[in-house]
Amino acid sequence: MDLGLGGKTVLITGGSKGIGRAIAAALLAEGAQVTLAARDADQLATTQAALSQEAAGRVHVVPADLGTDAGRIALIETVGTPDILINNAGAIRAGRLGDLGIDDWRQDWELKVFGYIHLCQLLLPAMAARGSGSILNIIGMAGRANRAAYISGSSANAALIAFTQALGAQAQAQGLRVLGINPSPTLTDRMTSFMKRKAQAELGDESRWQDMVEPARFPYGRPALPDEIAALATMLLSQKVGYLNGTVVDIDGGGQWVGT
Repeated sequence: MDLGLGGKTVLITGGSKGIGRAIAAALLAEGAQVTLAARDADQLATTQAALSQEAAGRVHVVPADLGTDAGRIALIETVGTPDILINNAGAIRAGRLGDLGIDDWRQDWELKVFGYIHLCQLLLPAMAARGSGSILNIIGMAGRANRAAYISGSSANAALIAFTQALGAQAQAQGLRVLGINPSPTLTDRMTSFMKRKAQAELGDESRWQDMVEPARFPYGRPALPDEIAALATMLLSQKVGYLNGTVVDIDGGGQWVGT
């Protein structure tokens, strides 16, 4: 099926690895032009080289500090106004209220919450003037399944869910779409690295990291895969579902309903 994404320009933040990279690969396979933004220039270059093997000339990278106003402004000055913005950058530390200082909250929210909001502010006027454009926010299931042990992340994700829905209400009048995805724990590089450290500490062998993935903790006995998140993102961004707007889709294997 032709999803109508060929030739579309896409900006993906946090695009050098994990879910961002998987989304980039899926959109490139549909013929899109992709720009990846992240802080680590070396990782960006590695990802660009790998993705360009199947999409020569359609993968661009911009090193950027997306945790600052200046970094976000500089990124948009470099990239311009894409057809599609995918906000994906940001990781928020775990901890209960008493474990986190207020500076921890500010640092984590500056990248993910204010980063998402600011990039939307920077791009929405030009998209509206053009009368076309889509924004996809990669958020997280912690915004639905709130946990005291991840209080900053739960609060941040809940705020971004509300932001996405509210912005979608405005966007439809301008010919735009704003959508979100809430992935549950996903087998990204970060999760794999954590499991390797755990395997090394508990088993003395990091190569046995898969033994650390407890099937009982996950629907279908496993975490979500980045390619599954990417496939959903690609579908949502297609004009085949152009009437979909202001929606945040949970992809958690139905785990939120277990035990209810």
